[in-house]
Amino acid sequence: MTTTLNSDVDRAVFGREWEDWHRTHETRRADSLGFFAITGLHWLGNDPTTLPGAPGTWRLGPDGVVVELAEGESLTLDGVTITGTHAFGEIAERGSVSPTFTDGEVAGAVEIAIRGGHTILRPRRADHPFLAEYSGTPTYVPNPRWRVAARFRPFDAPVPTEVGAAVDGLTHVYDAPGVLEFSWRGEEFSLTAFEGKAPGDLLVLFTDATSGITTYAANRSVGIGAPDADGWTTIDFNRAVNLPCAYTDFATCPLPPEGNRLPIGIEAGEKTPLARVISNADLVAPEVAA
Repeated sequence: MTTTLNSDVDRAVFGREWEDWHRTHETRRADSLGFFAITGLHWLGNDPTTLPGAPGTWRLGPDGVVVELAEGESLTLDGVTITGTHAFGEIAERGSVSPTFTDGEVAGAVEIAIRGGHTILRPRRADHPFLAEYSGTPTYVPNPRWRVAARFRPFDAPVPTEVGAAVDGLTHVYDAPGVLEFSWRGEEFSLTAFEGKAPGDLLVLFTDATSGITTYAANRSVGIGAPDADGWTTIDFNRAVNLPCAYTDFATCPLPPEGNRLPIGIEAGEKTPLARVISNADLVAPEVAA
């Protein structure tokens, strides 16, 4: 098996392409109402709940999440203004909706999501201090040697794979379509792959020997292009990135499957962030009612 794919790479072009990609990635995740704007994580039950810095009183009802908005309060979802009492309906596991609001001149949103069978609310505000203070994520210097050829071995059928989460008491289940096999310095490795963003693409969650030292301890992820007709693709570890849980306690990110804890050091991609949002509250997931 070919180990790396750097024999014909123009390093200057490679470096510029990586810089463009990473700049775009940084801009996207620092969106004014993205993960860096989350001000809290709330487990929603039947008891009414109010959210600091966001409108409404929230509860679970027969039709899913219900918000009761006081006079003068409103939300907007898909261009429609919501006032009074509104039921958001059923939301699928790992799905979410995010109605927006304004508080004076400040934009905000309330993410309503289902994670591991729990209903969660995550208010977001564009004036979150972390957004203003964020100065970027340190990385390894991009190096073509960390582009490795990998063979995709599909399962006969996708395998439901349970993984832990950044929040204690929470688990996620993802369908794994197969494994990616690659070699590095004469050793053979296998990584369970999940579905990527585009049809046919793959996503790998992993840790390695740098985790907890120079890179975030819990996880990193890398997106991988769809394999060709013979099952071959490329894992570019230079594009290994942090998940939101590296930056905030209010994320519920999945942890890698057990077999995706590599014993080698992947000295590529993003390193541990310089700062993160720390919660003063107990964020352990409550038990899900039977």
